[in-house]
Amino acid sequence: MNVSPNTQQRELAGSLLFEPPASQRRSAPCWRVRPVLVAQLLSVPLLLAGWHVVCALGVANPVLFPAPAQVLSALIEYVSDGDALLDLAYSFSRVGVGYLAGALLGVLTGLFTGTRPLVAGLLSPALQLLRPIPPIAFVPVVIVWFGLSEWGKWFLVFWGVFFAVWLATHMGVQRVNENLIRAALSLGEPRSHLLWRVQLPAAAPTIVVGLRTAVSIAFYTLVAAELAGSDAGIAYRMEIAQQNMQIAATLAGLVLLGIASALTDKLFVAISTRLVHWTG
Repeated sequence: MNVSPNTQQRELAGSLLFEPPASQRRSAPCWRVRPVLVAQLLSVPLLLAGWHVVCALGVANPVLFPAPAQVLSALIEYVSDGDALLDLAYSFSRVGVGYLAGALLGVLTGLFTGTRPLVAGLLSPALQLLRPIPPIAFVPVVIVWFGLSEWGKWFLVFWGVFFAVWLATHMGVQRVNENLIRAALSLGEPRSHLLWRVQLPAAAPTIVVGLRTAVSIAFYTLVAAELAGSDAGIAYRMEIAQQNMQIAATLAGLVLLGIASALTDKLFVAISTRLVHWTG
């Protein structure tokens, strides 16, 4: 069917009439993003302001709920004494060892249970039985097994990380689109290479989510690990301050732990988006 030149001109004019200029199209996203940036910038100051108001009005006991200025002063003293750096070194070493061991074994186990039905039938029921047990429940047993050594702390962090990573990897591999596998086979890809060249890259987004979730799990498992018995670490220092009713120092350790966890999460996102760039 032929379209007359006049009809084409009218359609073109209509599209130009209802389409905004290029300058407006570029600036529109900025107007939508700006309120979000303002909200992000105001989030923490509003939290601190609300905290200060509650303390100033005497709603809470100042001994049990100190003001932000007291917590900041305790945090500055904690850092200036040099104890904070030592505790951070111990805590990060425990998180690092436990996380790497749990993540590595979790990915490997998930790949095999997700692609090998026989392996899944053998391991999955046992793993699903153990997965709901929280790491903190193992504290009495870990003390008996490992005493107060670093092995017990590594084990608790490993336990929390392993199951999160294993489940994410297992589900990610199982949900790979079958069309991708058939396409690879039709193009001559050997079946022995499908796991590493097709299934693993396709499951990478889900695996990355599990690995990122495990970062937070590693830090809150660290608290249980250090409270189980330690002579250094952020959670250990918080417990000592709590026993001496130094609540400002306890909250200062809590703030430091939150900052360390948040920065680690940001670092993980920066690295993962570079290594697994197709997940973005």
